[in-house]
Amino acid sequence: MTGAVPGAARRGRDRKADVLVPVPGRARFPEGDEPSVAVVGGGIAGLAAATLLAERGARVTLYEKNGSLGGRLSGYSTRLADGSQATMTRGFHAFFRQYYNLRGLLRRTDPSLARLIPLSDYPLRHSGGLTDSFARVPRTPPFSALGFVALSPTFGWRDLAAMDARAALPLLDVRVPEVYERFDEITATEFLRTVRFPEAANHLAFEVFTRSFFADPRELSAAELLLMFHIYFLGSAEGLLFDVPSEPFPQALWEPLGDYLQRLGVSVRTGAPVHDVLARRDDAGADVRTDTGTDHHDAVVLALDTEGLRHIVSASPGLGTPAWRDGIAGLRTAPPFLVSRLWLDRPVHADRPPFLGTSGFAGLDNISILERYEGEAARWAARNRGSVVELHAYAADDAAEPEKAQRMLVDQLHQVYPETRDARVVDARHEWRSDCPLFLVGTHRLRPTVRTPYPWLTLAGDVIRCDLPVALMERAATTGFLAANALLADWGVKGQTLWTVPRTGRSPVLRALAAVAGRRPTD
Repeated sequence: MTGAVPGAARRGRDRKADVLVPVPGRARFPEGDEPSVAVVGGGIAGLAAATLLAERGARVTLYEKNGSLGGRLSGYSTRLADGSQATMTRGFHAFFRQYYNLRGLLRRTDPSLARLIPLSDYPLRHSGGLTDSFARVPRTPPFSALGFVALSPTFGWRDLAAMDARAALPLLDVRVPEVYERFDEITATEFLRTVRFPEAANHLAFEVFTRSFFADPRELSAAELLLMFHIYFLGSAEGLLFDVPSEPFPQALWEPLGDYLQRLGVSVRTGAPVHDVLARRDDAGADVRTDTGTDHHDAVVLALDTEGLRHIVSASPGLGTPAWRDGIAGLRTAPPFLVSRLWLDRPVHADRPPFLGTSGFAGLDNISILERYEGEAARWAARNRGSVVELHAYAADDAAEPEKAQRMLVDQLHQVYPETRDARVVDARHEWRSDCPLFLVGTHRLRPTVRTPYPWLTLAGDVIRCDLPVALMERAATTGFLAANALLADWGVKGQTLWTVPRTGRSPVLRALAAVAGRRPTD
C-alpha cells in the first residue's frame, strides 16, 4: 500500500515521498510461540532483516562469514608504519537524505543521526578544468534541473535546447517498475546518445550515476540509469547532497547496531560461514549447516552479495525450482574496483573539498580528504600535521596490473591536487574488490525477488529485485526489511512501514508530456 506522506510524519523533507504500509497483524509474537529465524549475511540487508525480526520477538541467529558486521561497509584495524592504529574500510560512501529506510535502521542506535554529518557540496571536476557543484542547486524538481542548468559550466541552456526533447521526456516521469519494461533492453550509453546528451557533460551522467554501480555504461541497463536520475535528482526533493559517518563505519554504525541486536536476544555469530541450506519436508523450515554443525530454523533470510548467494544456492542441491536456481546462477558481479588510502606527512590545501568527483583522470573517480569529516583521520592528521587521502577507481580493467594501477591513481592525485607531489607517503593501504552486483542489459526480469519458491525463505540485498525506486545501500536496507516483512505477514505479525522517493514523476504536466511521447512511434 502506498500514498502521499502526511506532513507531520514525513521522514525527510519531500512532501511527495511514498509510504508503504505493511499488512495488519499482531504487534509481536506471543511468548512461547517465537519462530527461529536464520539471517545469513551481516551486511546492511542482513542487519535490517535481523533487527526487524528480533524487534517483533523472533529468535534470530545472524550468521556472518567475516569477523565483523557491515558487509561491504565493514572495516578492520591496521597498524601504520608510524606505530599508530587505523581503521581501513572499503572506502567512501554517501548517505543520501532519501535513504529513508537505511537511515531508519541507523536511528535504532542513533535517534537523531548525530553520527552522520553533512557535507556542504558534491563537486565534480573534469580534466578539462571545469567544475560542477550542487551546493547552490535547488533541491525540489523541476527547479533542481533548471537551477543546475543555470549554474553549470558544462551543461547550459544551449545544451538543454540541443537535446532530443521527446526522447528525454521519460527522465521526467520514471515509473517503477515500468521503467524496466521500457528501458532494460538498451544500455546507458545508448540512451544518452538517443537523447543527444552533450558530450562535454557526459561525466555528469557517468560519474554521478552510472559509475556508482561500478559498471561500464556500455553494459549497464539504461533503466538503472533512469532510476538513478529519478532517485537522486529529478524525482526527489531531498537533493544530491548527503551525509557521511563521523567515525569509521564499524565504530559509528555497526558496532552499536550489533550491541543493539544482542540486547534484543539475537545470537550474532561472526566468523561463521554458512555452507548450505537444506529444505525440510512439508515446508517446515530448513537446516543450516556451518563449520560447527547443523542448526534447524523455521525460516531463513539469505542476505548475501552476488557471489555469496550463488555459492550457497549452488551448494544446496534441490533448493528451489530449476528456473529460480538458473536465475541466481546467472547473476554477475561488476568489474573490480580499487580503493587506495594514503597517510601523507603534510596537509592538502585548506580549500580542498572533503569529497571530489573526478572525470577524465585516467581511471580516478573521486578523492576524499578523510580528516575533513572522519574523527579518526582528523586525530591522525592533527598529530602528524598531515592528511589522510582516499582515492577510488571504479570499474577497473580486469587485466589491470595492481601495482601499476595504484601508481596511476597517485599520479592522478598529483595532477588534481599538485601540492601532494611533495608529500611523503607515511603509509598506504590498497583494497581491490569485485563483489558489487552488475545490472546488465536485459537482466532485470531474471533477477530473484524477495519472495522465493518457499514461504520460509526470503532473499535480501542490493542484487535483489524489489520494484521500488531504491538503489545501492538503500536497496540493501529496503530489501532487508521487505524480507522480514514477508515472513512476518505470513505469521500474522505486523511488519515495518517503509518509505521511498515517489514512484512516478513529480509533475502532472510533465507526466502527461512523457505519456504522449511514450505513445509516439520511434523515429
